[in-house]
Amino acid sequence: MKISELLNPLSVVANIKANDKESVLSELADALLAVAPELQRDTVLHVLNEREQLGSTGIGEGVAIPHGKLKGIPQLMLAFGRSLDGLDFESMDGQPVHLFFLLLAPEDSVGIHLKTLARISKLLKNSDIRRQLMEAADAEGIYQLICDRED
Repeated sequence: MKISELLNPLSVVANIKANDKESVLSELADALLAVAPELQRDTVLHVLNEREQLGSTGIGEGVAIPHGKLKGIPQLMLAFGRSLDGLDFESMDGQPVHLFFLLLAPEDSVGIHLKTLARISKLLKNSDIRRQLMEAADAEGIYQLICDRED
């Protein structure tokens, strides 16, 4: 499944206002709730924080992929956020994080969840794509870039 099939343009945040881990998770959860109002905000945040307690989802090179599994959702859900200033996310390389993909998966999913994490990771390993995402003018530009570069 393609990232562009899961990511709603309305759940892209071009300029995250948060300046710490907890706040960025809240801001990304709110972006997801904007397109999936049936979700319970507290439950989403609990799942994300529970996963972060196992170890940071900051994978390095300015990228984090906070994720978790949630009972009752029919399919994978994505939100994207960009922090122009970057923030401490306890990333593996100790560097500030600028680019975030939030991924929620149905509780019983395994393969598709892991494949999507791998697809996101592969996309953002490309330094040109990371640079272009940072330079994109707005949320629409970010969304279009993800759609164009995913192939």
